[in-house]
Amino acid sequence: MTILRPLVGAALLFFGRKVFWLFVAGAGFIAGMSLASRTLDGRPDWLTLIIGLGVGLVAALIAVFLKRFAIGMAGFFVGGYLALQILPFFNLEGGLTTWVAFIIGGIIGVILVAAILDWALIILSSLAGASVLIGTFEFFENQPGLGLVATIILFAIGVSVQAKGLRKEKG
Repeated sequence: MTILRPLVGAALLFFGRKVFWLFVAGAGFIAGMSLASRTLDGRPDWLTLIIGLGVGLVAALIAVFLKRFAIGMAGFFVGGYLALQILPFFNLEGGLTTWVAFIIGGIIGVILVAAILDWALIILSSLAGASVLIGTFEFFENQPGLGLVATIILFAIGVSVQAKGLRKEKG
């Protein structure tokens, strides 16, 4: 499980828009694991992994067969995941607050994806990838300010790499 998160994070960071089914699957995996770990306290890690893989697999299948729906679903998962990442800064974790934040973040993610598809995929996948990558290092748990700076730097790198790819495709 330790190697899977950084691999998914790096794939989202650099290839989220290009291989959108991977973005959808990765977003589903990360959101599923995040929700499971926050709501199933005391359960074994393998259960969290299975839930994450299950959500990711279902999301990937939907992405292949129902592209527009899947893109909206990815926006929902990433928006919800990012909302969960913000909760600790306001000491609002736990119970109903977790679910409400996830749903509100998800709705914002869907709206963003619907409004500006290519750039929304670039922004959301880069942000999710950066957040997942930084979240894999225990060092940043004790240094939240440094973790935020590192996330912003990785986000900027991911946006830059994906935007360059978008320009090549369109130009």
